[in-house]
Amino acid sequence: MPNSGPYTIAIDGPSGTGKSSTAKELAKRLHIDYLDTGAMYRCLSLKAKDTGIQPGDAERLAPLAATLEFLFPEPGTVILNGVDVSKAIRTPEVSGRVSVDCAIPAVREVLVDRQRAYGLGRSCVLDGRDIGTVVFPHARFKFYVDCDPRVRAKRRVAELAAMGHKADYDEVLSNLLERDHLDSTRAVGPLRRAADAIVIDTSDISFEQQVERILSVVRAGI
Repeated sequence: MPNSGPYTIAIDGPSGTGKSSTAKELAKRLHIDYLDTGAMYRCLSLKAKDTGIQPGDAERLAPLAATLEFLFPEPGTVILNGVDVSKAIRTPEVSGRVSVDCAIPAVREVLVDRQRAYGLGRSCVLDGRDIGTVVFPHARFKFYVDCDPRVRAKRRVAELAAMGHKADYDEVLSNLLERDHLDSTRAVGPLRRAADAIVIDTSDISFEQQVERILSVVRAGI
């Protein structure tokens, strides 16, 4: 029988698969909270870049992570230490270093604790790389969103163009593949599909179809 009470929707997958946009839409339609865990790591990389900390500097990044204050007033809006950084965290400079920064065990420990605290006692949807395997391994609903890297690269170029950033397709594709490798081979919280996660390939389906496939599962379960 369907379950009542708070529930967690965990959505994992590589960068550029549309999981964040889908998670935001799910939160809106289900009237539950959304936490962009990837944005938390991007915030750290942005702050580190702005303060002159080199990528992967564990001694300085972990303490920095503990000082960050996050607010997500609405899906798509990220407030870091009182400043709206929603666009700043999506630049190529931040994207180019975030996988290196977030692979540091001490960094992940700090931010995973924040994510778990956020999800306690409330219905929410979270997306990232290790939500269903590490952050919320007992989440009621788990999905793994995948997509052909070439399709992801085209989408990313279009997204950057919409933000006013010119990007080269081949360079974006190369960065995506490198990030996939780093995310899937890191020692702590690697990108991988939870054994009980439902796989959704978004290569040949529309955004609406992607959302509806997940919604049908969740609504049947609640």
